[in-house]
Amino acid sequence: MSDVEVEPAIAAELFGDRLDVARSFTEALAREGEERGLIGPLELPRLWTRHILNSVIAAPLFHGSVADIGSGAGLPGVVLAIARPDVQWTLIEPMERRVTWLNEQVSSLGLSNVEVLRARAEDVRRPEGFDVVTARAVSALRTLIPLTAPLVRDGGELTLLKGLNAANEIDAAQKQIKKFHLADVRVEVLGEGVLTETTRVVRARVR
Repeated sequence: MSDVEVEPAIAAELFGDRLDVARSFTEALAREGEERGLIGPLELPRLWTRHILNSVIAAPLFHGSVADIGSGAGLPGVVLAIARPDVQWTLIEPMERRVTWLNEQVSSLGLSNVEVLRARAEDVRRPEGFDVVTARAVSALRTLIPLTAPLVRDGGELTLLKGLNAANEIDAAQKQIKKFHLADVRVEVLGEGVLTETTRVVRARVR
């Protein structure tokens, strides 16, 4: 796998004593990800930069119980669960082959703080709600808010990893923001001066 990106030095700082676990996951994703339809062939030369570090930079934002909607390859859910073993993660994914992959990784990496749930977000019923709900590269904010906000407990948070267009997505989602009673909706840019590609996170409180 000579085309796989070399691990950037900053990974050691961001993962700390969890770096070996992060390496194991990244190696598995590089080895099997394309074949199993989890990542495209063009992602290997930027696997660390674009996906692993882009996810882990948000790790300090989470607490308590967290749901990751549309976990797919485990980005960001598995990466964040590796970095934050003190947080309880529920990875919600409807596709069977991706659920199989997630369960394999949870088992092989020894992630006792993770539950994998095969379901669509709109079918999940968790009366007590989650402290935080996250998602990465799932859909536009106006579509994502109705899927994620109902899963958050009153006073909890949405922490959604988005792209360069995050601010415009907020503007386009004003109807959904009002309907689902979101407050303090803002974009936070993470990793400036640390990562070669920063991460944009849309954060909001659910009232």
